[in-house]
Amino acid sequence: MRLHPLAGSLDRPVRWVAVSELEDPTPFLEGGELLLTTGMRLTSDFGSYVRRLVERGVAGLGFAVGLTHERVPEELVQAASAAGLPLLEVPRETPFIAIGKTVSELLAAEQYEEISRAFAAQGRLTRAALRPEGTHAVIDRLAREVEGWAALLGESGEVEHATPDARLDVVMPVLDRLRRASRDGHPAERPLSSLALSSPGEHVIVQPIGGTSRRIRGFFAVGAPHPFSPVAHTVINAAGSLLTLSLEQGRALVTAERGVRSAVLTLLLAGEVEQARAALSPLGGRLPDEPFLVVAAEAETLEPLEPRTFTSGGIALVAEVPSLAEGPVGVSSPVPYGELASGIDQAGRALEAARKAGGGTVRFADLAGQGLLALLDPAAAGAFAAALLAPLTEYGSRADLIESLRAYLTANGHWDAAAQRLGVHRHTLRYRMKRVSELLGRDLDDPGVRAELWIALNSLGHSSGSGTRRSSPS
Repeated sequence: MRLHPLAGSLDRPVRWVAVSELEDPTPFLEGGELLLTTGMRLTSDFGSYVRRLVERGVAGLGFAVGLTHERVPEELVQAASAAGLPLLEVPRETPFIAIGKTVSELLAAEQYEEISRAFAAQGRLTRAALRPEGTHAVIDRLAREVEGWAALLGESGEVEHATPDARLDVVMPVLDRLRRASRDGHPAERPLSSLALSSPGEHVIVQPIGGTSRRIRGFFAVGAPHPFSPVAHTVINAAGSLLTLSLEQGRALVTAERGVRSAVLTLLLAGEVEQARAALSPLGGRLPDEPFLVVAAEAETLEPLEPRTFTSGGIALVAEVPSLAEGPVGVSSPVPYGELASGIDQAGRALEAARKAGGGTVRFADLAGQGLLALLDPAAAGAFAAALLAPLTEYGSRADLIESLRAYLTANGHWDAAAQRLGVHRHTLRYRMKRVSELLGRDLDDPGVRAELWIALNSLGHSSGSGTRRSSPS
């Protein structure tokens, strides 16, 4: 079968073969067809006929000779040449059905080739997903498959991985539109759609990555200087599925590992150190040797430590104080496994001190060096002090009882030193202390009572001794 070209070249895609003898067949065409005709009703006005076909997007015109026309009318050839419509002469011995069958077979072969190429590309993407780099390897492979670039972005739009030539300046505006669209919809009805951008020399697709909960976990973008073919679209969709699967599996694995670490911590607190080591071993983790430090911080602050040491929630067991980028951190004194609970308590107290200080790392040893009061909860200590000293603070306006008690305790019960500090006679001080003992109902000679009163006085925030001289009470 041979067709003779008379005008133009049939180098555009042919979607199908259509046969029509109508003077205006365009209402029955979609565009992209090779239209075949014997010209039975075409005797004049070939220019209008050709113009209608071109406007409809017909791929080419096949004109049969030997039936209505012995040869293709010259006016039709000229009109087709002027309009850029490919015109083919169909010999008398070539039936239209043969042309239709040939085009159909060619289209089937082309589709099979596209499917084969898409299948092979999906296989390469799948093998990339199985590599240790996981999602990063998928992004790199995707860029090569579409002969362009690709990028992986987090839920907030942060770049997690991108090929060197990725056009992030083009991606970010598209990503902002996609994120706004996802926020505006109801979570249960939110479509996981994509956005595309096409301009001369730049074609970009941005797709969300969603899990089984339909929550958007991130985004990926792919771009090329040429339009994406049907095969490329298939490959891009396959990459989206693989990225979603990889992210979901990765999160499930992290959740499972953290569950095991939580169980290991429970075993350690119960004193089952060897069982804890055995439970942790399949994860490739190990427990530090004794003595070790307990580090307390926000869970996300400790995430960088997970591959290197034992962590569980906001607790990490380390051999030395780690360098962490941000956030308040509390560190215990060195402890053995038998005192792990104490180490966790120390680290927690140091963490609270770090939070009050506005961040940084606080060691419990440094906190303890600041005195006993630094270890007490200010609110609880203040409430204790207010209740214990209420009989003195409510005793008229006799503030000298509070200051006399402070001087007495500071001098460790030595009358002369305390009286000299206050600038009063020691008998005056003895009278005041007797009154304090009566009001409080406590024996001031008891060391435990003295310790409680000292803590209460300091928790009230009084300075130690004003040195103001007072006259003895009348």
